[in-house]
Amino acid sequence: MRIVKSVAEMQWACKELRASGRVVGFVPTMGALHEGHLSLVRRAKAECGVVVASIFVNPLQFGPNEDLAKYPRTFGQDCERLTAEGVVLLFAPEVGEMYPEGAVTTVTVAGVGDRLDGASRPGHFTGVATVVTKLFHAVGPCRAYFGLKDAAQIAVLRRMVRDLNFDVELVGCAIVRDADGLALSSRNQYLNAEERGQALVLRRALLEMERRITGGLRESEELMQMGMRVLQSEAGVKVDYLAVVDADNLMPVQTVEAGTLVAVAAYVGKTRLIDNFVVS
Repeated sequence: MRIVKSVAEMQWACKELRASGRVVGFVPTMGALHEGHLSLVRRAKAECGVVVASIFVNPLQFGPNEDLAKYPRTFGQDCERLTAEGVVLLFAPEVGEMYPEGAVTTVTVAGVGDRLDGASRPGHFTGVATVVTKLFHAVGPCRAYFGLKDAAQIAVLRRMVRDLNFDVELVGCAIVRDADGLALSSRNQYLNAEERGQALVLRRALLEMERRITGGLRESEELMQMGMRVLQSEAGVKVDYLAVVDADNLMPVQTVEAGTLVAVAAYVGKTRLIDNFVVS
């Protein structure tokens, strides 16, 4: 696997891949890789043949009191895992390469970018949209792969790609879970043993809501009340949001239908976790 540090070198290397007729699949990450990330790489490889990845802990998407400084960084181990999965190019720039001194341009997806995590973490999705724009310009992928655990992020990026005419297909990939049902996240390693048990309440609440929907309940308000009762049954868990929304624009819906997104964010101790499902 070739590791590239500069935008110019990455653009040149990816142009060579495309010129040879290769379909470039791209998996952007912030490192601290787990099986969820690797599942994206495997799908990209199956669908595209050649996979490019990135590791960049993006400071622009962290708020002033968030975990940028302590965000897990396991670059050596990450490189070993990506090499084993057959990634051919890894873009791993320094902050100064992505945000040169004097850089002032950002990308804001108004409306959808202000909902769910965008409401809880002001400026977060501007940071996400800006860095993904810059990564797309560096890589020029045919397809880009994102985990559906970050459903609000995917909604924001789909709108950005549409509005700005990016020539790239966004592919959402299924949530990967541990055996106990907890959605995989790089932040799970912050949890101690007690908090790990408490965190399972997110999945329990969603499963209860899903069960009620399967049983015929369609009223969003009643579903959220049920879900909140489950979430509030676990000490040490502080709910950020529980939402039943349109998966495309993240606006609340009164009645659930196929394609509705049910999403939760909560703090377990000091660790913020998210999970969701889409009504089938």
